[in-house]
Amino acid sequence: MNLKPFAADPQKSLGRQFKEAPSKLRNDFQRDRDRIIHSGAFRRLEYKTQVFVNHEGDMYRTRLTHSLEVSQISRGIARTLGLHEDLAEAIALAHDLGHTPFGHAGQSSLNQCMKEYGGFEHNLQSLRIVDVLENDYVDFNGLNLTFETREGILKHCSNKNALKLGLIGERFIQKKQPSLEAQLVNFADEIAYNHHDIDDGFRSGLLIFDQLQDVPFFKEIALKVKSESPSINNRQCMRVTIRRMMNIFVMDLCHESQARIDKKNLNTINDVRNEVPIIALSEDLTKKQQSLKQLLREALYLHPRVQVMTDNAHEVINSLFKKFMQKPDLINIDEKHNQHDLAKLVSDYIAGMTDRFALQTFEKLCQH
Repeated sequence: MNLKPFAADPQKSLGRQFKEAPSKLRNDFQRDRDRIIHSGAFRRLEYKTQVFVNHEGDMYRTRLTHSLEVSQISRGIARTLGLHEDLAEAIALAHDLGHTPFGHAGQSSLNQCMKEYGGFEHNLQSLRIVDVLENDYVDFNGLNLTFETREGILKHCSNKNALKLGLIGERFIQKKQPSLEAQLVNFADEIAYNHHDIDDGFRSGLLIFDQLQDVPFFKEIALKVKSESPSINNRQCMRVTIRRMMNIFVMDLCHESQARIDKKNLNTINDVRNEVPIIALSEDLTKKQQSLKQLLREALYLHPRVQVMTDNAHEVINSLFKKFMQKPDLINIDEKHNQHDLAKLVSDYIAGMTDRFALQTFEKLCQH
């Protein structure tokens, strides 16, 4: 691995919350990745919504397949820039662990339910899962991941919440940056879901090929693909166009980020933390990314069929939250907890549900 001096280095890690003997075979970031992959929360991502509820079809992305795609893109960018691939992969695989069932609709609903108890945010929940809720180890709660993986998982955080998190929250208060590995995963995430949501939208029939021609960037590449292969059908053209668009975004991210790195005198990861954000798209590709996001919002996320799923998600999450708050014994929670602590435990339980389990539980407990 050709690590640059400003890359995260497992030999110089800020460490784990609980001391452990090092592995003879794997560096600490590899161990983090392996613990994440073997966790129950990671397995449950297979049955959690990306855009379409899991049971709508076997070919749509789930949180699991999305996380794998983000991981693949992240490793490629990390290798190109001389950053630590294992750390980038670990962050990518863990970044969506805290997502509720039913995607963003589920998060919005659970946040509303938790409004008077501090709210709900999937980034914080991802960190809570790896720090507290996974319980496969005897000597500590959580997965006991390194500081570098944990800081990468926590993409956003309000000052109010950061103050409760100790060292991991300090960068938000001090306006410092995370590692370049953490920064690049944020972009890999957006590149993955923008392009793959287009693919799933087209596969579902909610996005039609002609609609996508309204985005000049898409149209330009699609016309070139068709001119090279006149007999290509729209489905094939869509897939080739998406692949080329993704490649253009990844190449641009690498070139722009490398140019910014070259302008700075970065010698250590601390130099990275004290700088402005380094990983970035060019201005041109940033605008093109915005045009893709706008199309997806207007044509897919706000589509009536997706809105029906959103409305259903609100009903399921709200009903389950009320039911469990009234009868916490249904999920083996002691009734002696105060309302705030009880709400947090109920929130943990609901957030950990898969789409299918949430629907089954709703039908069993709330429809009679």
